[in-house]
Amino acid sequence: MNKNSCRRWAACLVALVSGSCLLRAAESDVGAAVETGGGANVAFSGSVPGKRARWQEHLTLGPGDVLNLSLLDMPDTMRREVPIGPDGRFSFLQASDVMAAGLTIDELRAKLDEVLGKYYQNPHSVIAPVAFRSKKYFVLGAVANKGIYTFDRPTRIIEAIARAGGLETGLYESRTVELADLQRSFLVRNGERVPVDFERLFQRGDLTQNISLEPDDYLYFAPASENEIYVLGEVMFPGTVVFAARPTAISTITSRGGFTVRAFKSRVLVVRGSLDHPQTFVVDTGDVLSAKAPDFKLQPKDIVYVSRNPWVVAGEVVDMAAKAFVQSLIVQGTTLRIPPAIK
Repeated sequence: MNKNSCRRWAACLVALVSGSCLLRAAESDVGAAVETGGGANVAFSGSVPGKRARWQEHLTLGPGDVLNLSLLDMPDTMRREVPIGPDGRFSFLQASDVMAAGLTIDELRAKLDEVLGKYYQNPHSVIAPVAFRSKKYFVLGAVANKGIYTFDRPTRIIEAIARAGGLETGLYESRTVELADLQRSFLVRNGERVPVDFERLFQRGDLTQNISLEPDDYLYFAPASENEIYVLGEVMFPGTVVFAARPTAISTITSRGGFTVRAFKSRVLVVRGSLDHPQTFVVDTGDVLSAKAPDFKLQPKDIVYVSRNPWVVAGEVVDMAAKAFVQSLIVQGTTLRIPPAIK
C-alpha cells in the first residue's frame, strides 16, 4: 500500500470517528431538549420514552398473571407457570389461597416467606413473572378489531390503534377515507376524559398528542357515518335519537320521554362540533312551548343536555354535557359489562 492510500484510509477513519461523536452529541441534545421542554425538536417528544408512569413504577399483580415460583437453594420446590386466579389468589407448596392481587413482586415474596416460615427454616421465595395479563386497555368504536388488549409492553395511542388493526376505512367518491369522527373520539381514564386532540395526532402528525396509555383506559373512536342526536341529562330516557327530517330540541326531548321533575327547562344546552372546541347554544323551552320563540333546529351529532340546576354561562355546564356524552357512547359502543366511566 502506497503513502497516498494510507493517507486516504486515515482520513476516512477520522471522518467516521468524528461523525459518530457528532451523532452521539446530537442524540444527547435531542434528549435534553425533550426532557426540559425546550429546543426545536420538542415536537417529537411523543416518540421519545419519558419518565415511567406511576403504575409502571409500582407494578402490581392481578388475575391472569403467571408466575414461576421456588425456594432459594431448593430446586425440588420449583413450580412453573402458576396462574393467579380470577379471585386474585394462588397456591404454592403449603401456602394455600394466597392473595396476590394488588401486591408487587417484592410484597408477594415477603408474604410467602412469612407463610412458609411455619414449615421451612428461613425460606427465601424466588418469584419470576412469566406473563402479565391483568393490565388491560379497551379499544372501541371505528377500529378494525375492537376489544380488550393486555399491556405486554408500554403502549402509546398510535401503537394501540396499530395493534387494533387501524381505524376503519371505506370508499367515498372513489377515495379511501377513514370512518372515524376524530372530533368526537376520546380517551377516558379513571372516569375522566383525557384531553387528547386526535385530529392533531392523526391529521397533522403532532406526536405530543401520542400519550402513553394506562391500565383500564378506554379509547373510543366515534363512527363518522352515524347521524344521531344525543339527548342527555334530566330527561326520562337519556340516549340517542336517529336523525330524522327537521329535528328540533323539543321534538327530540319529547322522543326521550320528556323532562324529569328535576329538569331546569329555561336553559337547555345544545353542544355542537368538537368536544375540545364546541359551539354552544341555549334554548329556553318555556318560550318555545308558549310560542314566544321558534324551536331550535338540530343537526346530526348535536348533544342536547338538560341540566338540573340553574346556570348563567354555557361553560359552566358544557363539561358535564361532554361527560354525559362520553358515558353514553361507551355504554352503547360495547357489549362489555364495564363500570360507569363517569361518576
